[in-house]
Amino acid sequence: MSLIEELLVNEQVSVKEAIKKLDETAKKILFVTRERELLGTITDGDIRRWILKNGSLEDNVTNIMNKRFISIKPIHVKNANYIMQHHSISAIPVLNDKSELIDIVFQKFSNVPMKFAENKLDNKVVVMAGGKGTRLYPYTQILPKPLIPIGEKSIIEHIFNKFNEYGCSEFILTVNYKKGMIKSYLEELEVPYTFSYVEEENFLGTAGSLYLLKGKMDKTFFVTNCDILIEANYEKIIEHHIENKNKITMVTSITNFTIPYGVVKTQNSGIVSEIEEKPEYNFQINTGVYVLEPEVLDDIPDNTFLHITDLINLYIEQNKKVGVFPIRSGQWQDMGEINLMQNMIEKINSEGRE
Repeated sequence: MSLIEELLVNEQVSVKEAIKKLDETAKKILFVTRERELLGTITDGDIRRWILKNGSLEDNVTNIMNKRFISIKPIHVKNANYIMQHHSISAIPVLNDKSELIDIVFQKFSNVPMKFAENKLDNKVVVMAGGKGTRLYPYTQILPKPLIPIGEKSIIEHIFNKFNEYGCSEFILTVNYKKGMIKSYLEELEVPYTFSYVEEENFLGTAGSLYLLKGKMDKTFFVTNCDILIEANYEKIIEHHIENKNKITMVTSITNFTIPYGVVKTQNSGIVSEIEEKPEYNFQINTGVYVLEPEVLDDIPDNTFLHITDLINLYIEQNKKVGVFPIRSGQWQDMGEINLMQNMIEKINSEGRE
């Protein structure tokens, strides 16, 4: 199957199927067609807006597709790169006089974030790097989790680089377990960003150590676990958070789970009413990346064990605004367990060969 064919979806396809296809192709765009006529395009942004409206993933893609897409005729292919840069898009369809899709041109150097050069973020990034990483034993009995190599770099360097692509240049690490080793390693790096440390005396959970930052944050900031990578537009995450006036924004992953068995439903007295074979369920999973307002730090008790999810649940009870920024499951990589770490290594290595 050609690349063009891989990126085409029929107008009757569901949003859920489109999400799966975006993950499979990793090109960040799909083209909705009727026969060869191009009806619209679908990107991560279209899917995110639909989910934020509580739209059903079972609805078909005509509900979310962009009908005002930019296209070119074959005669203008030579100008495609300029047109894509001007409109901040990574791909552009080539249509004939019948509006039929005959080719797709991709932005050169499309891995560079769009608009990155003109809109650099100056938001600080807090990396939670103090845990023992017990799920990664025996690796973390030797190395602290942030220094575990993923490809040619440690996981924490990959995290730094993802944020730095969008301009973030000031990183604050909360450290505890094997903190001397982490500091020694990072101080040897020659990088275009800076990092500082806050040191836990005790293990305080994923939010407890943030109390040490009170009075040190003067604007919206990121918080990330040290064992995950997300492929997302960090500028759009910040924009979404600020536009919605959230106290906390969680980056979530749209994840599909299939139960590999028949699920039995019963009525009174154990009478079987239905057997559903291998049902699929869709969830938004917490990725471990957050955006916080500085005043959130005032709600974290001093030197007290607290997970960030406990703080979020408290905010929900108090009707304080907590929002989400959904991404596809293919945009989230987790190395919190050994099998997941191996998956991340394989993906990073394959990206390096492309």
